Amino acid sequence: MRRKLPPAAWILIAMLIGIAIGYMVFANFPNKKTAAEIAGYISIMSDVFLRLIKMLIGPLVFSTLVVGIAHMGDAAAVGRVFGKALGWFITASLVSLLLGLLMANLLQPGHDLGLPLPEIGSSANLATSKFTLKDFVGHVVPKSFVEAMANNEILQIVVFSMFFGVALASLGEKARTLVNAIEELSHAMLKITGYVMKLAPLAVMAAMAATVAVNGLGILLKFAVFMGGFYLSLFILWGLLALAGFFFLGPRIVTLLKLIREPFLLSFATASSEAAYPKILIALDRFGVKRKISSFVMPMGYSFNLDGSMMYCTFAVLFIAQAYDIPLSLGTQLTMLLILMLTSKGMAGVPRASLVVIAATLNQFNIPEAGLLLILGVDTFLDMGRSATNAVGNSIATAVVAKWEGELLSESDAAANARAMDVESAATLAHPAHA
Repeated sequence: MRRKLPPAAWILIAMLIGIAIGYMVFANFPNKKTAAEIAGYISIMSDVFLRLIKMLIGPLVFSTLVVGIAHMGDAAAVGRVFGKALGWFITASLVSLLLGLLMANLLQPGHDLGLPLPEIGSSANLATSKFTLKDFVGHVVPKSFVEAMANNEILQIVVFSMFFGVALASLGEKARTLVNAIEELSHAMLKITGYVMKLAPLAVMAAMAATVAVNGLGILLKFAVFMGGFYLSLFILWGLLALAGFFFLGPRIVTLLKLIREPFLLSFATASSEAAYPKILIALDRFGVKRKISSFVMPMGYSFNLDGSMMYCTFAVLFIAQAYDIPLSLGTQLTMLLILMLTSKGMAGVPRASLVVIAATLNQFNIPEAGLLLILGVDTFLDMGRSATNAVGNSIATAVVAKWEGELLSESDAAANARAMDVESAATLAHPAHA
C-alpha cells in the first residue's frame, strides 16, 4: 500500500510552489502596479480560506468553551484554570518582550542600515488610539454578544462564554439539554472545519505566490540583517518554549511538537494564527489534552499569549530607534516593556495589530512613526514567523495547564484516543453521506 504524504508535507510543497509562481510573476511583470493587480487575483484563494476560518472561529470558540466550562462543574474550577493559564501567559509575555529587548541591544540591527530613512514627518496611517489601556479595559466586556460574534472579537466571546458556561454548570440537570445541544454544535463546527482545512494547501500556495509576486525575493536581501536577527531571536524563543514544555511535560514535548507541525506550517504560510486554531485543537486532542481544558485555555491564549508578536514589538521599536540614532536608556526600555505588556493584550483579531501597537509605542517615546515605513515592506514575511510562534506558544501553554490540572491523558491512553480519531476519520472518508 502506497504511503500517503502527511498534511504538513502538502503545506510545505504548496509553499515552495507558491514561491516559484510568485517569482515568475515578479520576473515577468516588472511594473509593480501590474504585479500587485495579478497578486490580488492570485490571493483570492487565500482570502476565501481566511474568511472561512474567521467564519468558524466565533461559533467554534463559543461552543467548545461553554461545553468545556459546563463540564468542569463549578466556578472554582474555572477560576483555578483561569489563574494558572494567566500566570503562564504573563510569564511567557515577559520572557518574549525581554528577549526582543536583549536581542535588539546585542545585534543592533538598526545601526549602519545602508538604506534611505523615511522623512520624520511621514506617517504610516495606523490608528494608534485603539491600544490605550482605557480602551482595552472598555473593550474586554462586550456590549452585545451578537456584535462580538459578528466582529470576531475573541476576548469578548471568551468573557460571555465564561459567564454562560458557569451559569449552565450551576444549573446542573436543568441545563443538560442545552449543554448537549451546544456540544452537538461544537461537533458540527469541527466537522465544517475539516472540510475547510482541505483547502489549506491551495490557500498556502496562493498566499506565498501573492506575497512574492509583489515584493520579489530581493527585498529579503535588503533587510537581511533585520530579518536575520528577528528570526534568530524567534529560534531562541522556540527553544525556550520547548525547554519550558520539557520542564513540565518531560520527553512528551517532542510528541506535542510533532503533532503541531501542520498548524505551525499553516500559520506560518498564511501569516495568521487564527488559521491554525482548529488544527491545534485536534492536535491537542491527539496529545491527550481533555477538550474542557483546551477549549478554555486556547481562546484565552489568542488574546493574552501572543509570544511572537510580543517579541517583535520590542525588537522593532528598538530597530527603528537605532535607525534614527535615538539612544534609549535601560530605564526607558524597561518602561517601554511594561507599557507594551499592557497595550499588546487583546491584539488578536486586529489586522496588522503588532504594527498598531508599535506605532502607539513610538508616539509615546518620541521616536518617528515614519520608521514603520522601513519595515512595512517585509512585515508579511515577519508576520509569518510571529504567527507560527503564537501557535507553538499556545499549544505548549494548553498542554502544561492540562498537566497541572490532572487533565492530561497518559501516553498509552492518548495513543488509543488518537487511534480512535483515525478510525472515525477513515469511516467519515469512506462513508461521507453517513458522517
